[in-house]
Amino acid sequence: MKLSDCMYDGKGHFSLSDYPTSARVSKDRRAQVEEDMRANVARMAELQDALYADAREGVVIMFQAMDAAGKDSTIKHVMSGLNPQGVNVYSFKQPTHEELAHDYLWRAITHLPKRGYIGLFNRSYYEDVLVVRVHHMQTGYAMPKRTIDMDEDEFYKLRYRQIRDFERYLWENGYRLLKVMLNVGLDEQRKRFLERIDDPAKNWKFSSGDLDERALWPEYQKAFEEAISATATPEAPWYIIPADQKWYARYLVSEAVLKTLEACDPHYPTLAPEQQARLADCRARLMSEGA
Repeated sequence: MKLSDCMYDGKGHFSLSDYPTSARVSKDRRAQVEEDMRANVARMAELQDALYADAREGVVIMFQAMDAAGKDSTIKHVMSGLNPQGVNVYSFKQPTHEELAHDYLWRAITHLPKRGYIGLFNRSYYEDVLVVRVHHMQTGYAMPKRTIDMDEDEFYKLRYRQIRDFERYLWENGYRLLKVMLNVGLDEQRKRFLERIDDPAKNWKFSSGDLDERALWPEYQKAFEEAISATATPEAPWYIIPADQKWYARYLVSEAVLKTLEACDPHYPTLAPEQQARLADCRARLMSEGA
């Protein structure tokens, strides 16, 4: 499976069931795949350095997934070679009182990276069309009646349009958005939950509430399908990454990040002639000290 097999840019019909949860890659290939990923990570580091110096484009990478799909470990492995100085990481947890007092895109806007930086969103504003939709939370919002007193489908149709507009706005203001869904299977999630229960070092990752969310699997799959179908565009496509084989999922994500950074085409700034002349003068002075 190639990265292009995982991309949906809004063209044609979308069905989540068309995207497998496992790439079914032979374990014999694992060593080579991991070597290819390390090469990608090294190249990503080079491009990030130029992106930081260039400071013309910003990159936002967001991860969405069901629980235990491997978001944290993917970020840890794929982003391991990046310079932390040029990376901002934000985890979208349950909204705070302050965040609930603003519109749902506010916390995303306040955590956008500067141009030249990479922003990593562990979950994102898509939670407001996923978790919120599955649990019908919009009915309890402290908002004007005109904004919530409508059919649920109409409410989320508006939200999808708002998200498309926001992502188009980012594109038009110098940001590239990489949207990743780590597509884990129901059986694989069960295995990973059992690992978390059986391994004392992973107990902290598990909550009994995870099983309550697991019971809503069909509703979440439908919510993901509708959100992806409604918000994928050529400027902000979705990558539905098969996540059952973590090592191959990480490789595919590294391919997607590398592709995004290459599209930025960053270059180190070229100094003006007078600045180059000053550099030459400084070099001459330093060389004279050694003489």
